[in-house]
Amino acid sequence: MQFIKLKYPILAAAIILLAGSSCQKVIDLKLDSAATQIVIEGNITNVRGPQFVTVSQSVPFTNSNTFPPVSGAMVTITDNKGNIYKLIEGPAGTYVINNLLGKSGTTYTLTVQVNGNTYTASSNMPATVFFQPLSYTDDAFKKNSKLITIHYQDPANTPNQYRFIMNVNGIQVKSIFDTDDTFTDGASVDIDLYQNDFKIKTGDNVTVEEQCIDRNVFNYWFSLSQQQDSGAGGGTTPSNPPSNLSNNALGYFSAHTTFVQGIVIP
Repeated sequence: MQFIKLKYPILAAAIILLAGSSCQKVIDLKLDSAATQIVIEGNITNVRGPQFVTVSQSVPFTNSNTFPPVSGAMVTITDNKGNIYKLIEGPAGTYVINNLLGKSGTTYTLTVQVNGNTYTASSNMPATVFFQPLSYTDDAFKKNSKLITIHYQDPANTPNQYRFIMNVNGIQVKSIFDTDDTFTDGASVDIDLYQNDFKIKTGDNVTVEEQCIDRNVFNYWFSLSQQQDSGAGGGTTPSNPPSNLSNNALGYFSAHTTFVQGIVIP
């Protein structure tokens, strides 16, 4: 199990080193020459209410890290029971269906048609795993800070994958938290959520969304979590994570259970 903060590759440092070398040849990295790609992020959960899919477009490396929304797409979700749900565009690039309740054991397929292209992805919603209340301890690596711990009983003889999203006083931490039960099948599990964004202190309100995700979605988040310290100093070479979307789209579609817990540090 690894819980790793996602960091962006510091290519600027490599460029500075090249410029300062004895070689006088100009090197053009052409960072902005890559073709743009459709970026889709979709979620369906076991909580009744609006479900969202966002469609945007990637930008060249040299542009700001803001993906422009893509309007006018036809977005539908179907399930393996023959139901078809059409999503309606709300804010530009955001497609919504209200009052939809996802169910464990059901496979959902997302279809996005835009600019003459079709993108699809399927995700099976896992069974719910019930989480025990959050706890906290002193963080041994950060003075005067607390460490949040998650507790749950992993179901035996069933592959399970998990993702956790932490917010401190309403602000989501950048760290990516994911794990599976390769070494904890059927065990009582305690997971410390190490993060570097904040010192968690007295009076802070911490919430954690606990998701049960399928294997393809886990592979997406796990790949992102492994890209810390990318580059010459260590870590893996930065690359696009393995998406469950077809037709070379970026992003993911996840049908997952969700449970949100909170704790106020006394």
